[in-house]
Amino acid sequence: MTGNSDRWRRLQPNLALSAASVGAVLLVGELALRAVSYAPERYRPFAHVANGRRTLFLDCYPDNPRLYFDTDLRDPATRSHFRAAGIQRVDEIAFRAPWAVECRYNALRFRDAELGPKPPGVRRVMVLGDSFTEGQGVKEPDTLPKVLERLLNSKEPGRWEVRNCGRRATDFPALYEAFEQILPYDPDLVIYAMVLNDPERSAELEARQSYLNDWIIDMGRMTGEGPPPLGFLPPRLFALVHDRLRNYRIGRDTTRWYRDLYSEVNGEGWQRTRFYIREMNRRMRERGGGFLVASWPILVGLESHYPFEEVHQTIERFSLTAGIPRVDLLPVLRGRESASLWVHPVDRHPNEIANRLAAEALLPVVLEMGAKVTR
Repeated sequence: MTGNSDRWRRLQPNLALSAASVGAVLLVGELALRAVSYAPERYRPFAHVANGRRTLFLDCYPDNPRLYFDTDLRDPATRSHFRAAGIQRVDEIAFRAPWAVECRYNALRFRDAELGPKPPGVRRVMVLGDSFTEGQGVKEPDTLPKVLERLLNSKEPGRWEVRNCGRRATDFPALYEAFEQILPYDPDLVIYAMVLNDPERSAELEARQSYLNDWIIDMGRMTGEGPPPLGFLPPRLFALVHDRLRNYRIGRDTTRWYRDLYSEVNGEGWQRTRFYIREMNRRMRERGGGFLVASWPILVGLESHYPFEEVHQTIERFSLTAGIPRVDLLPVLRGRESASLWVHPVDRHPNEIANRLAAEALLPVVLEMGAKVTR
């Protein structure tokens, strides 16, 4: 016992010195982070509110960092207008997420006017997709379909109509059902605006997505999702470490999830998805029309190390083998700062800049395909 006590007494100064050194390092780190005013970015959650018939929808955001949103629900007259239109919870949302974008839907739940007979002498283009196509967080004139329509008619005035057939939160097989809904409206060209999370997926992949931050909606930057308070670590230093570890985990798990969608892990789901895309192409060709795949990238890592290059290559190989025309929008957006293309820091849907760039990339292809339509 005496020997152990002696060893413990000899170790005590070293342990105390080590503890003091660690404490000093933590203190210096904390002071340095405070000196540069480091704080993790946190935002109040954004919200979606609708009227009872779901023909009018508001995408609501906590702030307006790009000064793009021009509807401020804190204004009493604005709130009164939307209350009269049947928007629910508008007063509750107004002081949490006051900056809004208005979305109006037709009877098919597409963000467009009601569909009817095609005007004589007009090429009708229908853009099929999910929230990227619909334009979550983007004013209607700035959505890809509307911008593309203006560009086409600037080249051939009065000859083009482009309809928005995007429906948020829609993947396969629901996307194929939406395709069948638009066929009776006589499209000359269907553009399927593909997003990388569109494929039909197994129950296992569906369950894995539920806990992933998929880099489209950044839950981690919303208040209530930040690091828990731990009194034994300096708050800002802990926040920095927490954010770095969280981002690493998200990057690793999300990249694997997207890649698995297009691999043997989701073999049956990806096979059925390819079948749906081939069928859309076949049915449009049988009608004498055209079909085009326009594939969006996920808006992350565009500056240098885009993490889903292999997925784009998989889609390209399929398109070539199936003989389906495709425009990959990754080269159009690559090299830009990813954040400059987001609707909002916590909503990474394509903003009006990304929509315009995509429409400009599609313009020459659509003009060429439209010239070949035989209907």
